[in-house]
Amino acid sequence: MAFAVFIAAHALPARPAVRRRLVALTGERAYLLAYSAVSLGLLYWLILAAGRAPVVVLWGTAPWQLWVPNLVMPVVVLLAVAGIGIANPFSFGGSIERRFDPVRPGITAVSRHPLLLAILLWALAHLLPNGTLAHALLFGLFALFAGLGMVMLDRRRRRQWGPVRFAHLARNTSLWPAEAWLRGRVRPGLDVLSGPRLAVAAAVYLGLLLLHPVLFGVSPLPLF
Repeated sequence: MAFAVFIAAHALPARPAVRRRLVALTGERAYLLAYSAVSLGLLYWLILAAGRAPVVVLWGTAPWQLWVPNLVMPVVVLLAVAGIGIANPFSFGGSIERRFDPVRPGITAVSRHPLLLAILLWALAHLLPNGTLAHALLFGLFALFAGLGMVMLDRRRRRQWGPVRFAHLARNTSLWPAEAWLRGRVRPGLDVLSGPRLAVAAAVYLGLLLLHPVLFGVSPLPLF
């Protein structure tokens, strides 16, 4: 049930008519804040529900697997922080009217959908050390949701803008991680994160480490 509510809460506002009405009632900023808060709340509910589900072990957990989330989560947090509040017409709620320079694509050179990529990496990193059926369904479905979401958003933007306009805006960006860098379309750089955003990312990651045992009942650090 929790996952069905989560999907409905994301599928309904994604409909253009519904989104326009909600934005008209609340304003763009209030809508995005409310959407983010509801999403985080539902995600927390889902994780707790998976933890309370009957335990059906699909695979065992080796000590090295516990390090995978710790190595991946800094990247996840950096992607999420870099992707919030930027002029990104490719993302959820993005608009072609927002200022976006395809010559200097910023974080979209790493991924046109940094928040979805963050969810995908978060899900895959947590799937490995959580080998129960409930957690495999939870993290596996989230990984599928994020991966398909990136492809579907690109298709929607191409349909909205037309293939020529889409190609112009997307020429230095990436669908899959750092594709534009790897193919030499744009030079790799660290300008995707400003000093304040790095500080925010560090604070968020530290907060997740400290609050993880309180919120989820288990330490993320393998030695504790």
